[in-house]
Formats: sequence, C-alpha cells, structure tokens
Amino acid sequence: MRFLIFFLLIQPLFAQKPISLYSPNGDIYFELHSDSGSLFYSLRFQKQPIIERASLNLHFQDFDLDHNVRIGKFRHQPIHENYELVVGKNRLIQAEGRELQLELFTKSKPVRQINFIVRAYNDGVAFRYSFPKQKNWQEYTLLDEKSHFKLPGNPKVHALLLPSYTTSHEGHYTSTDLQGLEVNKLIDMPCLFQFSEQAYLAISEAALRDYAGMYLKKDADGNLSSALSPLPGQTAIKVKAKLPHQTPWRVLFIGSKINTILESNLLTHLNEPCAIVDVSWIKPGKATWTWWNGDVIKGVNFPVGQNFASHQYYIDWCLANQIEYHSIIEHGNRSWYYTEGEGFDPPPPGADVTRPLDSLEMDRLAAYSRSKGVGLRVWVHWKPLSEKLEEAFALYQKWNIKGLMVDFMDRDDQEMVNWVEKVLKTAAKYQLHVQFHGAYKPTGLHRTYPNEFTKEGALNLEGLKWSNTCDPEHNLMIPFTRLIAGATDYHAGGFRAVPREQFKANFIEPNVLGTRGHHLALYVVFESYLHLVSDYPQAYQDQPGFEFIQQVPTSWDETRILSGQVGDYIVSARRKGDQWYLGAMTDWSARELNLKLDFLSPGKKYLATLFSDAADADSNPNHLEKTTIELGAGSTIQLKLAKGGGEAIIFTPLK
Repeated sequence: MRFLIFFLLIQPLFAQKPISLYSPNGDIYFELHSDSGSLFYSLRFQKQPIIERASLNLHFQDFDLDHNVRIGKFRHQPIHENYELVVGKNRLIQAEGRELQLELFTKSKPVRQINFIVRAYNDGVAFRYSFPKQKNWQEYTLLDEKSHFKLPGNPKVHALLLPSYTTSHEGHYTSTDLQGLEVNKLIDMPCLFQFSEQAYLAISEAALRDYAGMYLKKDADGNLSSALSPLPGQTAIKVKAKLPHQTPWRVLFIGSKINTILESNLLTHLNEPCAIVDVSWIKPGKATWTWWNGDVIKGVNFPVGQNFASHQYYIDWCLANQIEYHSIIEHGNRSWYYTEGEGFDPPPPGADVTRPLDSLEMDRLAAYSRSKGVGLRVWVHWKPLSEKLEEAFALYQKWNIKGLMVDFMDRDDQEMVNWVEKVLKTAAKYQLHVQFHGAYKPTGLHRTYPNEFTKEGALNLEGLKWSNTCDPEHNLMIPFTRLIAGATDYHAGGFRAVPREQFKANFIEPNVLGTRGHHLALYVVFESYLHLVSDYPQAYQDQPGFEFIQQVPTSWDETRILSGQVGDYIVSARRKGDQWYLGAMTDWSARELNLKLDFLSPGKKYLATLFSDAADADSNPNHLEKTTIELGAGSTIQLKLAKGGGEAIIFTPLK
C-alpha cells in the first residue's frame, strides 16, 4: 500500500532568505541559500556541520544556472509511505520524511523553469532537479552537473578510485583522509566519510534512469564535486533529454553509527513503485557457477564439456541440494552459443546468443530441467545480446531459462543506462531475472524492476583465480562501501581455504583466503538476491558447512547490523519468516565478540545452529565446528573468530 499525505505551504521566497528542511526527528537540518543568483546549500547533523555552503549548478550547452537563478514559490510536505519489496534486505518498509520543492527560473531569456526537490529522512537527505514541460524549452543538452559537497575538516575517506569512466568498478578501496585524496581523480560511489565516532556520511545516487552515472572529484581547494560519465565518442556532452525530465537523486546517508547507513532503505524510498504487475515468477535463490571452479566434474563416466550429460548431472545435483538454478556459461574458452572463435571480450566474430551449440541439445535440456523443477540460466556478452534482445529472450523463455548474467558493459553513460533499463523491461516481459556483471552500482531500481537481482560493481572472489587480491581485508571493506548501494555479485562458495602463506592462484579449482566460517558468513553479510554456489559438486560432498549454504535464503524480511567497524569486522543478522540468520566476518585479525541477541522475538526460545571456526583454523582454515544450543531474546553469545575468520548461525524458533 502506497500513500502520501500532502500538506502544502506555498509562499514566495524573499531574496537571500534561507529555506530550511528538517528530518522528522530533527537531527538533520538542510538549508538552501540564494546569493547573487547562485544556489548554495548546507547540512548539519545533530548540530554538527556535514556540508558547508556548497554550490549547486547545471551547465547546459546554451546556458547555466550560475548567477542566473531567480527563486519562485516553494512548498513543504510530509512523506508517509508504506511499501513492500519483492526482493531486498527488508520486505515491508515504512518511509517517513519531509520534502521541499522550489521553483527556479533563469534570469536569462528565454526564461526556463527548473524545480529543485529535497527530501529529508532520519537517516539522510536527497536532492534532485526536475524539468517540467514548458513552451520555451522542449529539450536540453547538459555539459555538466556541478553538485558540490564541501565537507568541513578533514574526515576519513573510504573510496574506490578509478582511472576513467570506462570501468568494471573493480579495485581495492583507498582509506585516507580527505586531504590525502588525489586531486581530479575519479571517485566511485558509494563512498564513505567518517567525521568522528558519532558522525558518518556516505554519498551515492538513487533512481539512475535516462541520465549519466555520477562520480566525485576533489578540486584543488579540497572540495568534492559531481562528475558525469560522458556520452560515447566525445567528452563534452553528458546528457541529452526531452522535457519533462529529471535527474537522479543525489543521496547523502547520515548517521551517528555506521549501522544506520548500512541498514538504510533510502535508495528504495527514492525509486518508483514496482512496474511489473505479476511478480509471482520472480524467485530469488542460488545458482551454480561452473566457470569459477574451472568447469570441474569428478568421478563421472561421460566426457565433461558443453554437452547434455554434463548439464544433466548439474541439474540433478541442484535438485538434490536445494539449489534453485543451474548456469550454462562456457567450456574450453568458448561460450555456450555459437561464435567463430575463442574468448569472451570482445566477443568473437559471429557471436549469436540465439544459437546454442548443438552439443547442448537445448530443447532436450530445457525439457529435462523443467521436469526436475530446476531453472536454467545463461551467461551472455551484452553486445551480441543487444543485437537480438527480443528474439533471444523469447527463445530463453521457451528453453526454461529463468535468468541470465549480462557481462562486460563497463560503462554508465546515458546510452548504457538506458540500455540496462531496456533489458530489465524486456526481460520482465519474458519472465527473466537479470544479473549484471561488469556493471555499475545499483541505485535502488530493484524496487521498480525486482527482476534486477544483482549488479557486480566490485572486485570479488573471481579474482582469486589470478591473484590474492580478494582476501579478508578486501572482503571487509565491501559491506561498508559498495554494499551501501545494494546487491552485488561476489562469486561466493569457494570451499578450498588455504592458510595465507600457502595461497597459490589456480585458474582451475581455485583456492580461497579466509576460513570456511568466513565464506559461509558472506552469504548473510553480503546482500545478493542470487548468490552463486561457485565450487564444483565434489568440493561440497560430505563437507561441513555446506548444509548452511543449502538453507540460507537470498532475499530477506528484515535486516539488522549488530556490530561492526569499517574494514575490520561486521556482524549482520537477517530474518526470513520466523528464522534468523547471522553472519560474522573479520579481517586478518582474530577477534572475540560478545553479542546480545536483542533481535530475537521476546518470549521465544530458539535452537541456534552454529558453524564456527575451529581452534586450529589458522593452520587449517577449512576446519569448522558445528554446535547447537538453546537461546532466547536477551541472551548473550560469544563469537570467537580466527584470523580471516567468520561464523554463521541459524536461529530456528522452538515450538
């Protein structure tokens, strides 16, 4: 159920008189200033300055707003909205906030109207521009959006720095202070700023649609400003649009604790309601991912390859192990669909995503998977898919394909952003979910198109096939940075953990860094509506902890961040129905954490099944201990995490 109660206060704005907006609890204070025809804003949290007199400007091809703004009428209105997510970290959500809308008019002729909209919630602020339909202005070409973020002092920064706008958004995060950031270097979003132990700020964007993706840059004065991804083939033009139109929301998450930012639903608050009428076919879950393990199947009496027998084997294994989907990807460096050569990016000549290899016996494979109740998924390169989008999706539905990974976009300019939304719309028509790989961050669009299951946008465990880049230190940065934006694709499920000093990169049967408990906990800590089960079947056979992967859900009714310190450790609890799942992860430092189980329902007793690091996990990181105990709300539990360790717990209510 969705509703807004409007309470309008409309009045003219006198010259240079600030306009303010408070969050419902009064902790966040936004103020807009007009000075000599230019716009500035400031932001305080619990009376502490967070943004100081930062300028706002739009630079169009034929005019800009600097020294060119006359403010007209404005209005305040409360926001009261209840909505339900089909997939997400929470299911039933209540949004309480306040909104300010201002009319802006250019002083230059012809006069154009631009509306500036601000929303304040208890966990952050967001603003955007909208361009209403008008006689004097039908379309625009935007050269730059200059939204500035002038942060006081020298807060600590956790950010992914990038060399260019063409990027898979994969890299290690830089932790420094604001003064230490390189001038004019692209800063990916979300990025996190820590002013003190009582003030955190994260910056990202919501509802990125028909617009260019946004980054940040630090100028020579030490201030941050927005930077938009340019349209292909040039660098000047960022956006072309016909009116009416609007920008994405520029989102500032704010909290006295990091938990507030990690639990926030701001991004879905700022997106449109679900656009898909029938959502009964949208089923989050887990999927095989044979490419990660090197296409290994052991102990079988048929040739392993891109053939019916290999995929039949996997379908049977999925059915026996509560894995909802089996993925058809590649074998021997060749895609499952016809190409005239090897490799994946760029796609070889003749790549045709509607023409499966004959050896697959696709019609037979579709019938077999359907008879077993296991959905198929495929991997595709975005370029050949774009050439036959509708035709391909119609065939995929016929072949019992329930979803796909679309790969190698590596862009977030306006053209690519529009293509991504086109994929989601077309996929919904044919009841397909989508996992975007080689893709930019999520912006809350899974509220509108809940068939968007993940966007990668992170250096993840696939990197262990080549190097030791994805270790517990890196894994512990992701929840506090990239995951602020939402679900990622992290290639979870590796079951060959080795001690740090013994790690060797293997393309086939890759090893993982961190304990078995660390990698089980990742299924809870990392938001993903389609977690991968990336190792091969025999790697899981009779192995402790696999039962946790079999049981853990991938979409949730409620999420709580119980404890954490940026880049060091995190403890997350998520509920599905009446069961709670807990995941705790640490970096290369061993930790003992005492947790009070306040999230459990009062008056109920639970059977807790614990998957814990064994005492010798430093030398034998696959060694896991399983125990069960009875607990209730208010009980305290001690977690002993090894170096690079973790713990996973299932809380089941007792009758």
